[in-house]
Amino acid sequence: MDMTQNEQVAWADQLHTPIINHHAPVEINESTIQHLNLNKIQSTTDALENKERILILTPLKDASQYLPKYFDLVSKLTYPHHLIDLAFLVSDTTDDTLATLAMELDRLQKNPDKVPFRSATIIEKDFGFKLSQAVKDRHSFEAQGPRRKALGRARNYLLATALKPDHSWVYWRDVDIVESPAKIIEDFIAHDRDVLVPNVWFHRFKNGQDIEGRFDYNSWVESWRGRRLAKSLPDGVVLAEGYKKYKTGRTYMALMGDWRDNKDEEIELDGIGGVNIIVKADVHRSGINFPCYAFEHQAETEGFAKMAKAAGYGVYGLPNYVVWHIDTEEKGEWEHEEIPQEEVVKPVPAQDPGKPDGKSP
Repeated sequence: MDMTQNEQVAWADQLHTPIINHHAPVEINESTIQHLNLNKIQSTTDALENKERILILTPLKDASQYLPKYFDLVSKLTYPHHLIDLAFLVSDTTDDTLATLAMELDRLQKNPDKVPFRSATIIEKDFGFKLSQAVKDRHSFEAQGPRRKALGRARNYLLATALKPDHSWVYWRDVDIVESPAKIIEDFIAHDRDVLVPNVWFHRFKNGQDIEGRFDYNSWVESWRGRRLAKSLPDGVVLAEGYKKYKTGRTYMALMGDWRDNKDEEIELDGIGGVNIIVKADVHRSGINFPCYAFEHQAETEGFAKMAKAAGYGVYGLPNYVVWHIDTEEKGEWEHEEIPQEEVVKPVPAQDPGKPDGKSP
């Protein structure tokens, strides 16, 4: 029989909703259904005990000459290799990077004296970015905006393809590192930071002396000059550090620290370089990636740092913990201004990881 709307409501009130026991086990035997519980994936200082998995990511372009040294260093990492996945993105390359990478990975995984890594993935994706890899071209001011945007895109493709649900940490490692501690993963995890980078220098010998050159000026502390400059720029302009065209007055971590001092001293950063970054995987899962556009007038790794801080994550650097990069002998437009002493930020002792430090929960 037909009921009015009021009669339907009255009738429904007489019905009892069945009680569903959410705690009762339900077994579904269907191979196309997968259950992933991300609540169990943590990034902790007990990573070794908890067997937390690490993802090492390395973007590559015309990098064949650096790969043998890269794998020599990676093979010496002391974090258990069976808990580490390797992933590489090869893009717009004109040399034999792909063939060299395949051979080096085969050598690495078959080494009878080493435990093989859990997995290794090679990803190919071209973006049509054809900038010369020559230093004078790669580091000219005009190249910086397009170059950093292209690098951001490459990092994002690599991250989106390689990050799996069981990864706790993501370790971004450039191919042209020539010296780094074997315990770098354990050292960085011990700091319990959302995003952490070392200082990056290079060896160069003059008259028999190592000048210990400072390399990565993309790790910096923001200044009032930098904020004022950013506000004055048109949308879409990407700031690049160290060029005569724009002087930001930022404090560069590269000009701080000494590898002979306490390697655990920290400084909070506003921008970071991409040579060596360790990130809690949930930072990336939360949508913090490498902008391939101008985000607060920064792109790629510096944009990543800005984005992470805007989301409430902590971004830190270790001024006295040095990773050594190849010497690119950069010259020309590259010019770093003198920072007034009152604006220099001194390293501060690392906090107890159990104390609040502004990190998101």
